[in-house]
Order: sequence, then C-alpha cells, then structure tokens
Amino acid sequence: MDYSKTLAQLFNIKEEYAQNIIALLDDGNTIPFIARYRKEMHGSMDDQLIREFSEKLEYLRGLDKRREEIRSLIASQEKLTDEVAAALDAAQTLSELEDIYRPFRPKRKTRASVAKERGLEPLALAIIKQEKEFSPTKAAADYITEEVPTADDAIQGAMDIIAEQISDSAEIRKKLRSIIRQSGALTSSAAKPDEDSVYANYYEFSEPVKKVAGHRVLAINRGEKEGFLKVSVAIDKDVPVGVIFRLLNRDTNPLCTDILRDVAEDAYTRLIFPSIEREIRAELTEAAAESAMKVFAVNLKQLLMQPPVKGKTVLGLDPGYRTGCKVAVVDQTGKVLDTAVIYPTHSERKIAESKQTLLRLINKHNVDIISIGNGTASKETEMFTADVLKELDRKVYYMVVSEAGASVYSASKLAAAELPELDLTLRSAASIARRLQDPLAELVKIEPKAIGVGQYQHDMPQKRLGETLDGVVEDCVNSVGADLNTASPALLLRVSGLNSTVCKNIVAYREENGAFSSRAELKKVPKLGPKAFEQCAGFLRVPESRNPLDNTAVHPESYKSAKELLSLVNYSDKEIKTAKFGDLANRVKAMGTKTLAEKLGIGLPTLDDIVKELSKPGRDPRDEMPAPMLRTDVLDIKDLKEGMELKGTVRNVIDFGAFIDIGVHQDGLVHISQICDKFIKHPSEVLKVGDVVNVKILSVDTNKNRISLTMRF
Repeated sequence: MDYSKTLAQLFNIKEEYAQNIIALLDDGNTIPFIARYRKEMHGSMDDQLIREFSEKLEYLRGLDKRREEIRSLIASQEKLTDEVAAALDAAQTLSELEDIYRPFRPKRKTRASVAKERGLEPLALAIIKQEKEFSPTKAAADYITEEVPTADDAIQGAMDIIAEQISDSAEIRKKLRSIIRQSGALTSSAAKPDEDSVYANYYEFSEPVKKVAGHRVLAINRGEKEGFLKVSVAIDKDVPVGVIFRLLNRDTNPLCTDILRDVAEDAYTRLIFPSIEREIRAELTEAAAESAMKVFAVNLKQLLMQPPVKGKTVLGLDPGYRTGCKVAVVDQTGKVLDTAVIYPTHSERKIAESKQTLLRLINKHNVDIISIGNGTASKETEMFTADVLKELDRKVYYMVVSEAGASVYSASKLAAAELPELDLTLRSAASIARRLQDPLAELVKIEPKAIGVGQYQHDMPQKRLGETLDGVVEDCVNSVGADLNTASPALLLRVSGLNSTVCKNIVAYREENGAFSSRAELKKVPKLGPKAFEQCAGFLRVPESRNPLDNTAVHPESYKSAKELLSLVNYSDKEIKTAKFGDLANRVKAMGTKTLAEKLGIGLPTLDDIVKELSKPGRDPRDEMPAPMLRTDVLDIKDLKEGMELKGTVRNVIDFGAFIDIGVHQDGLVHISQICDKFIKHPSEVLKVGDVVNVKILSVDTNKNRISLTMRF
C-alpha cells in the first residue's frame, strides 16, 4: 500500500506532507516536536491531527501485516489463486481480510465437516448445480449408509455443507453486513421487567443502527452487562434471506428450489446473522468508545489548560465526615507551610474549634484563596468555609476543585518522595491546594484515567483510553513548556524526548550542581544525547538564563535566525540585552514577512513563531483561557427558584449536554437543546470545561437532587 498517497487523501493534505510526516515519525521524532518545529514540512498541522495521522498509519501498517500473514497461510495450503490474491490486495479493512480468509481458516468440528466426512459433498454440489433432470431425493438414496440412515438425512447433510459455503462467502457476508447496517435496529428490552433501574428508558428501546447515538450504545451495553437489559440487532430476516436465495437459485430445477430456500434461511439465521450481529455491535461499541474518548480528551485538555492562579498562598481542604477535613497551606511555589485536621461536620464545640483553627491558619500565612475538594462532605465544608470567610476583615475567596485522583496521588511513590513528612490524607489536601495554583503541574502526577472527565470511562478499552489521554497530557505539557529548574519528575516525563531515566538524571544534576543556567547545559546530563536534546530543548524553559531565548519556545536550532531577525529589524544591542521586543511584530510587518523569511532562510510558520515568542517571552498559552470563578458565599439547592439567573463553571461536557457548577453541591445539567439557539451536533462545539457561563434555572427536583438549566435566554 502507498501509505503517503492513502493518508494524503484521508487527511486532505499534500502527498508531500504525508511523506514528510511518515519520514519524521519513522526517524524517532515525537509528535509535539513535529507539530511545533517542523511546520513547513506538514503545512502547520496541529498535534492532535498529527496524532490521528500516526494512529492511522499504524492501522494501515497493521492491515498490510495481516494481509501478508493471510496470504502466507493460504499459500501454505496451496490454495492461493490469482482471484484470491487480487481480493486480498483490494481489501481495505480487517473485516474484509478476515472474510476472505474465512473459507481457508482451520475449522473445529461442524455439521458441514461431519457431512463431508460422510461423503455428502458431491450431493451438495449437485443440488447447487440444479440441473434440469436432477432429483435430490433419488440422488440422496445413493448416499444412505449406517451413518446416513435415510435420504432425508443425506439431503440435510448436503444442506449443511451448502449453508457453510454460503457463510464462508466474502461477497455474501459483505452484502448482508451492508443491509443490516442500513436497515437493522439496535433494540433492548427489560431482562427483569418488574425491577426499576437507571436503565428504565431502555426497557422498550429501538433505534436504527445507522442513527443510534454513541452514549445510548454505551448505556445499553452497561445495562446488559449488569443484567438489566436484553440486547439484540433486529431486522426483517426476509430481506437478507431473500438476497441469499436469489444468489443461489437459478430457476432451472423446481425440485431444488425449496431445499435452497431452506438452506438460505439456515445459513443466515444459524451461521451468518449471529456473527454479523456481533460484528455490528462491536463496531457500534468501538465507534461509541472512540467518540466518548474524543470527548474525554477535549475535557481533559480544558481541565489541564485551566489558567494557573499565580502568586497566591492557597489553603487546601480535603473534606470528610468521620475522619474530619484535612487542611494544608501551601506557599506561592507549592511548598507546604502548615497542616491540620478540622471537624466542621461534628458537634458544635468541634465546629467552633475548627473555625478558630481555620481563621488562625488564614491569618498566620496570609492565605489568599481556599481550594475545596468536591468529594464527600464537600457541600458542608463549603458552607462552613463561607461562614468563616464572613468573619475576616479582608477578601479571601474560595473555589471548589475536582479532587479526582487525589487519593491515587497521595498513596503514590511520587507523593511519598515529594511530601515524605506528611500523612497520606494530608498529602491529598496539599494536592487539592496545588491544583488551584497550577492544574497542569499537579494533575500530570496522576494517571490521566484517574482524573475522571466524561462518562462510561470504565467501559472504554483501557489501553486505547490510556493512549488517548496520555497523548492529551503530552500535548498540553509541551504546549505550555516546563521550567527546567522547578519541574517535578512527573512533569519532565511528559516533555518531548525525555524518558524516566533521563528525567531522574536531570533532577539529580539539579541537586548536585544547582539550577541550570542555560538550555545548553542540558547536554551535560548523563544519557541525554543529541537526539533527546533536539526533541526536548524547545519545550524546557530556563528563566534564570542570561540568554532570553532560553525562556521562550524558540528552539536552539533557530537561535541564530532569531538574533539575525532582531538585527535586520534594527534593534540595538542595548535593546536586545533588555529583551523588550513589544513592537517586533510591527517592525517585521513593515519590512515584509516574506522578505525577512527568505533573508533568514526559514519558513513563514517558523518566523511567525519566533516573532510571537520574542514579543512576549515566557508567554503562557493558559493565560488566554477564561479565569477560574472564585466565590465568597454558597447557595443551597433549596434556595434555587425557577427563572433564577446565575453564573456557573462548566465541570463536564458529555454527548447530551454539560454539567455546570452553580455554587450548590449538585451540578446542574444544561441539555444540548438548551445550550444555544442554533443547531449543534455536540455540546463541545460551544462549551469547554472551565468556561464561565450565564445560566437560568429551568427546574429543580430537591428529592432527586436534579437541577435543569438553560443558556437560552
């Protein structure tokens, strides 16, 4: 297969770009490096698109590998005809390849194989021929033996052979698969009709296979797995059976017609439909999972790219009932200053003591913001915190943050190494505080799957989900960059080109030699060779370096061009030393971008990137995102009234809507139909995790803790 040609058509890019990306990937370049520093070679495709390109390339190579395996297996049976070879070459999917291989696949004992052992294959072939004077009943008499006691048994054996031949036909399977995809319906019914469950909506459900929504497929699958639903693909069998019969019947011998009609029905119901039903359900599940994982990826990216709350002392609260609420105060750099355990849900005496402890810590450490985990007892802790803040003579805000994965982090080796002096539970309070200060730096310490964004996460193929979310984390870390002198090993590990050994060596080098003074010093780190330096250098920042370029995303390979650019647009040596290039874009535009790119011998995308970075050294792309919404007071669900207008923060985006934090313990749901006035296919077209939005209360069900919201007002 010509991969570059196929992929160029699939991604609608120049074939030259496809060839370049394949060559770059095969040469060991990482996706973040290719996306950022080789834009001229692929037309400025983003990292997500290049990642999809890489996955498709891997699929096509796997397809070709399987194609050759099947070719070799058929050839070893001495059955590789020109026709079979051509069919293998033309196959575009794994299912097509497996259909071609099906007749040659070694089979376990079947009704057809038993009939063949009993010598009934000639009778089957004669029935298929349907010659005018042929009588199946008379011919069957010649096959009566001890194992085949009657003519009817002989005909049945022949029918079993024909049915298996039909089932093994790649052409027939392809036609029937297409018919069932187009005309079939995914149906579900109650496995336990008298038992109520969250799957009640699916107790009498039917939707066309070609239209069924992915989130419904996943819900139905889970309902089936938990024993509440019976699920099947339904279709009027007369249509596919008729297709098979028409392919078999030649209208030359009416004595064979009824036999072949029965064969067509048996082949379809016993052999073909069950396997195609499994295939179609697997396809629906795979498509639903891929769609869900894309939603997870978008949500995770938005969560990781939340703007950091810089330069603030934060008090983290990890709520709890019986064991109390854990408290950790961290300074502006994330260093733990103080810890405590308070009991805001216990007796009045304990609540009063807790209030005094919290006030003491806030005043002692000049706390700016309180970060509250959203788990068990979060609501009570939030109400307690709001009361405490009223007693202060200055503004202190709070924010509820997701504590997903905090317990996973607190029990990890990394947490033990970072916070060896703290108890497990207090580590999670420190993590909750740091999540507000720098969500990306803190959340990279946790396995992405444990962060919990999206629905049906545990129903996904876990390996594929892990790969998808790991890719998101990698892209986020590299788009922001990492401070070489402060980044944790967990953050460094996500930087392009670095592995765990090199990350440990970087940290060891820092501890032994002090802070890095330049990017070039990276070359002294053991095991960090020229290739690794090329891949990682542009993503690591050194604010302490004398060279201002070391604190930008400009790659060292472009330093010479960057310096020449400053000279060409008439910056003085004094101006260059101060690293103030605010009007660089205007100077470049005045001299002509294309002219300057040609003089420097670089592409326009690279020049644009250099100009952006020099105009704002240390630029953080997260600063362009909406700032998190901080609160000083709390609402109760009982305070909500229909028509009330509020501000809220998007916590999760799913296929059928979005969950919004409006300051009560229960997030409200904005259904997709209530997001905007225009038609949208998916809520993510309008909303992203972390967005601050205006909503109106549609309805409140205090018994079921359900809040319906609208953004259409």
